[in-house]
Amino acid sequence: MPETATTCWVITDGAAGNERQALALAGHLGLPTRAWQLEPAAPWSWLAPRLLVGARLALPATQRRQFAPPWPALAIGCGRSAALFTRALRRWSDGHTYAVQILDPRIDPSEYDLVIAPQHDGLTGPNVLTPLGSLNPIDADWLADGAAAFPDLAHLPSPRRTVLIGANHRDVAVDTQYCVALVEALANKHAAHGGSFLVSTSRRTPAPLTAFLRSAFAKFPGVFWAGPDDGPNPYAGFLAHAQSIFVTPDSVNMLSEACAVGVPVSTWLPQAATGKLGRFHRALIEAGQLRVLGQAAIEPRPPALRETAGIAAEVLRRWHESHALTERQAQGRSDTHR
Repeated sequence: MPETATTCWVITDGAAGNERQALALAGHLGLPTRAWQLEPAAPWSWLAPRLLVGARLALPATQRRQFAPPWPALAIGCGRSAALFTRALRRWSDGHTYAVQILDPRIDPSEYDLVIAPQHDGLTGPNVLTPLGSLNPIDADWLADGAAAFPDLAHLPSPRRTVLIGANHRDVAVDTQYCVALVEALANKHAAHGGSFLVSTSRRTPAPLTAFLRSAFAKFPGVFWAGPDDGPNPYAGFLAHAQSIFVTPDSVNMLSEACAVGVPVSTWLPQAATGKLGRFHRALIEAGQLRVLGQAAIEPRPPALRETAGIAAEVLRRWHESHALTERQAQGRSDTHR
């Protein structure tokens, strides 16, 4: 029997959004956790997670020596590259590692013990969980910590509007034209109601767009953050002190996290997005979690979109059931051979 330990491995390609989801889930499981950033070499990188043969050789020699027994009790992967290794771990451990994959792995979900794919992925199956949004760490404690870490934000004029800016997506444009119109719309709100803006760009936001936004928001009270040169990242503080949030429509993670705060969340869609992203927008709007600028919100507002704890509880329940079944089967084989 392969050697296993009661630990959890989190496996991603290092992409911030993937790692954030996987670590958020692991944080609710109560197990010692080790995070891996694995990028398989070609040809496995081209075909992940389909090409399983020789998957150990997909890793550099140093990681290959470390990625070894004792295998973890649970493995959580997020993203296509990680899906190769969560799938492999299930086999290398002879099923003793409970393999959880976040996001559609693009192969049969039965290759994993559990797949967590948002509703807009359209994936179904007996071992598939389908939250509305992406997993994230935002809950009351997280927000309290954010408020305590950035207390000065509470003194900015109310209403405090947090503005989260992403970048172009294949299904929606977030470019200069978009941002010019957005600043105009938010300026009109400020003229009518006053307040301040807590503005954060992302690593994906192009530098020229960041420069335009910095200049445009300089005329209003608030804080602008675009990177380490602006000081410590105040993202948690921006969400914790927000009285409303505007999010560009390009990022499922940003929209999900904004909707987890518990304040009104809006976006602007000059044209409806297509594909999975468009389905996600429609689901959030229909659930009352998101409104489009200029349109009325659904009243009464639904509870904050906090799905991670519930998903984690279901992961633990299914893992314990699977573990108990494995133990009974092992005991049955032992009794047979006596």
